[in-house]
Amino acid sequence: MRIPPFYDFTILVLGGAYPSSVALTLDILSAAASVSASVDVVAPRWRVYSTAGNRVQLGHGLSIDAKPLPKTARADSSIWIVPGLGLESPIDIASRMKQDDALTAIMALRSHAQRGGTVAASCSAVFLLQAAGLLAGRRATTSWWLAPLLQRMEKRCTVDADRMVLEDSRVVTAGAALAQTDLMLHLLCSKFGPALADTLSRVLLADARQAQAPFIAPSLLASGNELTSRIVAYVEASLPELPSLADLAAQFCVSERTFARHVRAATGRSTQDLLQSIRLGRARVLLATSRMTVEQIAEQVGYRDATALRRMMRKLVGATPRQFRPTAFGAYS
Repeated sequence: MRIPPFYDFTILVLGGAYPSSVALTLDILSAAASVSASVDVVAPRWRVYSTAGNRVQLGHGLSIDAKPLPKTARADSSIWIVPGLGLESPIDIASRMKQDDALTAIMALRSHAQRGGTVAASCSAVFLLQAAGLLAGRRATTSWWLAPLLQRMEKRCTVDADRMVLEDSRVVTAGAALAQTDLMLHLLCSKFGPALADTLSRVLLADARQAQAPFIAPSLLASGNELTSRIVAYVEASLPELPSLADLAAQFCVSERTFARHVRAATGRSTQDLLQSIRLGRARVLLATSRMTVEQIAEQVGYRDATALRRMMRKLVGATPRQFRPTAFGAYS
């Protein structure tokens, strides 16, 4: 009797997938196999499946060989991974989830999870997990500009846009497409231990990040919501004065409770969180593009002094003002 090969990972690639996300997945697994002996662990094994046949067309005219996804589900202990799909707008996501290959992938992911398997996805591919009903009652993340949409589509999920990777009950999600690196390091660490992940990080010069917060732009966090876009523009124009919740509600002719509800629905965050993001966003721009001192920048964005700005940056983005300075401006930090 022929014993089927054992795999640690199953990569499920859909047509139009983000090429970098697919390539990172395979490159990191290949690198892990190369260095595994040096840390005395077995080399990981993987396979690439597709719902589209033996060759998958990725984005930008690239393609990859794959095995057809079996029509009959089998017992499988591998971690299923879906690289990012390269989708950016709610319309694109809604349309993509209705296509035949996506529906097949959704059913396969649901079946694997129901049999106790682990599923993982990054960026817009997280919406496949949502469509499969796998995010309800769990915590998850995705690309920070898609997080509000994911929260609206799955109200029973706690969407944490600040996190780069989140694992909750055998469902692992990651942020933007290049967070596939963080996702793969996390999965390799979980499956093979920290020694392999640490060695791989040094070999690839990849430092697994825990947060997306340093990369969030408030104007994009509004995710196309007209009211929130107007709020962001109004607050940015008001700096260094920071409007109160009462001022903002009055400006937009709604009650404070309604105003806060609109902000939460559009961004997944509180009004105070949105205001802090706007201030820090302006501070980052000034740090990167001006020769103003940190004291002057703090004043420009409404902090009482440079110490308050430094403390808030460390708390919210885990960095100091100096880390956002170009080398040429270092003296002004």
